Amino acid sequence: MSITSQADLTGLQQISAAVASTLRLMREYAQPGMSTLELDEYGGRLLAELGARSAPRLTYGFPGWTCISVNQEVAHGIPSARKVLQEGDLINIDVSAELGGYWADNGGSFVLGADLHQRRPLVDASRQILHTAISRIRGGVRIADIGGLIEAEARKAGFRVIKNLVGHGVGRSLHEEPKEIPCYYDRSNRQRFKRNSVVAVETFISTRASMAHQLADGWTLATKDGSYVAQHEHTLVVTDGQPIILTADNRIWD
Repeated sequence: MSITSQADLTGLQQISAAVASTLRLMREYAQPGMSTLELDEYGGRLLAELGARSAPRLTYGFPGWTCISVNQEVAHGIPSARKVLQEGDLINIDVSAELGGYWADNGGSFVLGADLHQRRPLVDASRQILHTAISRIRGGVRIADIGGLIEAEARKAGFRVIKNLVGHGVGRSLHEEPKEIPCYYDRSNRQRFKRNSVVAVETFISTRASMAHQLADGWTLATKDGSYVAQHEHTLVVTDGQPIILTADNRIWD
């Protein structure tokens, strides 16, 4: 969407604050021995207390309030009582929701407790690359150039990017124009970021794989070769200068 009034900005700030605080509090709540279902139900309660409605459940009938992916799972992990978190797990939580007709999306990967399997460098690379990419976004900048930047930064850090998961426009629904903000240089993508538009920009940084594949449950996306992937995402407003990061309260850069 394109912001055309103060009411638009206020509405987006409210839903963005809701998903951002929910993501932050879920990350703080997670602990070894907890199931992903228990973590998701906590997130669902937080959203409900804020008057927000889960976007994946509302839009797609997703079987959870949030998406929680663990280790080789990349995205859209289904919360489950059988999936119990362990010390050192690589966890991704993605929280998106609607409030008052406005939508926002954010996500972040983290290592639970001690970094037993040395996944933190991957997480840190994803966080830093998102920070770098967002700092370069302005009205008029080619989307492909930001994708190329993400890919180049990942390569410099010794990683790759997932090419079939992308950022997107957001605001009046969960997925809007631009439909694709990739993590790589797509020469066929001639779209440019537009001033006052609202977008969800995300990184998918991988140890080896470049594609995510859907599992038999019809939702979860994972790597086939055992690769690990870290993802971080902010909803922001494009300006002529530095973007307005609406989901800053998730503190994924702290």
